[in-house]
Amino acid sequence: MSTTPTSTIKKHYRLFRPNAISNSVASRYQKPTHYFGFIPEPAIENFFTGRIWSRHNTPFPPAKIETYIIRGYFEITSAVTTKPNLKCRRCLNEQRQKFISFHCAKCQKTCHYCRHCITMGRMCSCDELILWENELPRSRIQKSHVKFTWRGKLTVHQQKAADELLTSLKQNHNHLIHAVCGAGKTEILFAPIYASLKAGKRVCVATPRTDVVLELYPRFQQVFQNIMIHALYGGAQNDTQFAQLILATTHQLYRFENAFDVMIVDEADAFPYTYDEALQRAVMKAKKADAPIAFVTATPSTKLLIQQRNEKWGYSFIARRFHGQLLPVPRYQALWNYEKAFHKQKIPQKLKNWVEQRLQNHQPFLIFFPTIDLMEQATSLFQQIEPTIESVHSEDPDRKEKVLQLRNEERKGLLTTTILERGITIKNVQVAVVGAENLIFTSSALIQISGRVGRNVQYPTGDIVFFHHGITMEMDQARKKILEMNRYE
Repeated sequence: MSTTPTSTIKKHYRLFRPNAISNSVASRYQKPTHYFGFIPEPAIENFFTGRIWSRHNTPFPPAKIETYIIRGYFEITSAVTTKPNLKCRRCLNEQRQKFISFHCAKCQKTCHYCRHCITMGRMCSCDELILWENELPRSRIQKSHVKFTWRGKLTVHQQKAADELLTSLKQNHNHLIHAVCGAGKTEILFAPIYASLKAGKRVCVATPRTDVVLELYPRFQQVFQNIMIHALYGGAQNDTQFAQLILATTHQLYRFENAFDVMIVDEADAFPYTYDEALQRAVMKAKKADAPIAFVTATPSTKLLIQQRNEKWGYSFIARRFHGQLLPVPRYQALWNYEKAFHKQKIPQKLKNWVEQRLQNHQPFLIFFPTIDLMEQATSLFQQIEPTIESVHSEDPDRKEKVLQLRNEERKGLLTTTILERGITIKNVQVAVVGAENLIFTSSALIQISGRVGRNVQYPTGDIVFFHHGITMEMDQARKKILEMNRYE
């Protein structure tokens, strides 16, 4: 099928743009819902509102997209702009070393693509992105009549934080919720999100980890009914319906622009968000200019705390779990030469004893490993003790099912990388870290890992052990911080 040349489309685009209409005509189209009698299909408008998307890779027929382009419903931009400098229009990366230049077979010129967001699909400087020009009418959003079904009761500390957050959001002020693992941060968000949805606002809950999205999605579906909720992560299917509430990994925000009235960043300290300025820019790009951001974390970075103080954001602090019990404190256990033992196809005796004790007590467990290679060496050895033991990592397509099986007591335990350091709640789970001295286990990661233990009101205690080949400053800082939180009243 032939397509309209780009030059012709741009010519028509200029002719049909509302700001290109003469003043006398424009006065009759002050707030147009359509151009010249052309009413957009709801599916098109619903999908593209607030999105920046590849022109030639949409869920709709190409000819239909071209019609909307000609009629001025889309702004068109190069995926990678070259003047004055190279810039990725999708992730806003401007670091020259993260662009690749090559001779392009499509345009027959020197082309550039951005390596930084290539996992979202390669986009070159000769590729085009489209951005919907109109905002969905607020009246259409308000027709949803969101139903709030949560009947739980917040603690005094949770209620105070929820009220403080609600006040900040109503005033369009940023807010930081600093609450220990297991404090019930998700429950704190329910009422403020409900108030925003009732006001017809579009809300995004973004998080760096897919596992957190998968954990939150069914809970939010249960709490907020009569509205469309989308869960967006790598591999998720595109849904063309308009979602007033979106749960997304921060990477998915590359595909949004000026979309959200309220932005909530959950697990704001998690890798890679806290180290990746492009992801932080994506959050700013995805929200509307005056939209507030709420950051939620158990381990805020020094940078985030300084920013909160300097910019006078709202701030809520909770040092107690929702059930009121103290945080489990990690204990140290030397595990000398553990890597050599695994290479020799042996489980270090102290670790083996720990696992056998968990099995004897009928306690589910997680064992964190510093590398995938070491974990995979260990998996078959643990399966000789208990066949249901499995391993998971970031590229495991069955990760979701394995975690669910552990939660449903169909598996006795899981070996894992840091991918499960947060966003997972297993009743009565016991936790061990193998190689806690490894650089991958920062104090923040170790605090989050420790936070998997004792989250359930029926099982508020449990064992968290750092197996190590030498105690590090990060280990000591994690333990010190947990003890410090336990001293707060």
